[in-house]
Amino acid sequence: MNSISANLNIMIKASEKASKVLIRDFGEIEKLQVSKKGPSDFVTNSDLKTEKIIIEELKKAKPNYSIISEEKGIEVNRDKENTWIIDPIDGTINFLHGIPHFAISIALKSNNEIVSGLIFDPIKNELFFAEKNNGAYYNNQRIRVSKRNKINDCLFVTGGKIKIEPNFTYRRSGCAALDMAYVASGRYDGYFQNNLKIWDIAAGIVLIKEAGGLINDIDVTKIENIKVIASSEDINAKFREKIDNF
Repeated sequence: MNSISANLNIMIKASEKASKVLIRDFGEIEKLQVSKKGPSDFVTNSDLKTEKIIIEELKKAKPNYSIISEEKGIEVNRDKENTWIIDPIDGTINFLHGIPHFAISIALKSNNEIVSGLIFDPIKNELFFAEKNNGAYYNNQRIRVSKRNKINDCLFVTGGKIKIEPNFTYRRSGCAALDMAYVASGRYDGYFQNNLKIWDIAAGIVLIKEAGGLINDIDVTKIENIKVIASSEDINAKFREKIDNF
């Protein structure tokens, strides 16, 4: 494995520290299901606590970098060229229901390009990360997108609303970050979704590119209403044909 940059190292440490809170809180969810108050306030609280730890860790290392995060919004600091993009829990509805399919997502945008990204699933202890021109990895193993080239052999994934029911096998997992990580690692063959926010998909963009996948052109200066179509090169044309106006 190529050596990783100082910035990616900071991101990994921040996600690992924050994940301890998430793992503990997730363990409490089942007990909360029976309480009258309901777990949704609890999840909001987990989101905020996780985000706070991540931001504190990143700021210790890079106090001048700007920040875009799901809960706190946009914080413009001295360094406007470098921005951390953070989603403390992508897949909050899964988290809320005690379903172990959610992730911490952290990306670094430098000069309007995503140059590093990590997606960490703390419950399965699966860490996906990538840096521009340095490959994509899953728990330190190099990953590549799938090689399947027949639509009927493929498994796709989506979220959000679809206008027309697609004519292929697909799933809805409820976690955009992991959907993209799974495309990068060849578990899914492609991903498509509308109306995404930048923190849902920033880390996934560099993961898919570095794993040899194709992704539509995304304006990373936008915060919301982002559309993503990502897959391997082998299946991309057939996949796009099938989801022409999703």
